[in-house]
Amino acid sequence: MNDGHSIPQLGFGVYKVPQDQTESAVLTALDAGYRHLDTAALYRNEREVGLGVAASGLPREDVFITTKVWNDRQGHDETLRAFDESLGALGLDYVDLYLIHWPSPRQNLYVETWHALQELRRDGRARSIGVSNFTPAHLERLLAESDVTPAVNQVELHPWLQQTELRTFDAQHGILTEAWSPLARGRISDDETLDRIARKHGVSAAQVTIRWHLQQGTVVIPKSVTPSRIRSNADVFGFELDADDLHAIARLDAGERTGSHPDDVD
Repeated sequence: MNDGHSIPQLGFGVYKVPQDQTESAVLTALDAGYRHLDTAALYRNEREVGLGVAASGLPREDVFITTKVWNDRQGHDETLRAFDESLGALGLDYVDLYLIHWPSPRQNLYVETWHALQELRRDGRARSIGVSNFTPAHLERLLAESDVTPAVNQVELHPWLQQTELRTFDAQHGILTEAWSPLARGRISDDETLDRIARKHGVSAAQVTIRWHLQQGTVVIPKSVTPSRIRSNADVFGFELDADDLHAIARLDAGERTGSHPDDVD
């Protein structure tokens, strides 16, 4: 990352993972080799993520943990309070990455919130800081009103929403792009192009898609609660997509979201 810290390119997301399944899912993911966990205050499972990490017996420094401040906690002082609550729920002394979950532009608080994140980074309680769901316009304002560039911009990104313009902007400013909904919420399972590429390599469409993200240089956080799928999603380093595969996937881009546009979320 642009601050000198490293982030595992493949992570494990826990969005919409029920509290009573989160600890076991995290344990399965860590056993499968994941070393990057992505949660958020909104997900209401930070405590269970922390319990999973503790139960794994892994050294804290071996697991990269991300969480996020939700929209209703934006603003300088409120963000600092929200961070304290997240850190307490996780049972940790620090997080590796803290993100503004959405810009919520109509609130007009994300620059103030960003200044609070800078304080957390200076204190060492958030090793790295970044944003989520920021467009180039949001980023341009942040860069104009701050001396600190986000380390990461986590956005919806998958074969039908490839975010080429945004990824280019991020790269030009030294910001890593990270993909949420990397498998388009299951849409990959019904796609003829991905199925054909999967048969060619003897893998699944999900593995093809995760491999595509990795070869694009994107940080990717697939999610599942099924142990076999958690392990399969991590088994993506034994094959490589060729130029024909990449060209075929590029043609799937249609600008189609599974979630909301960042300007519409408050």
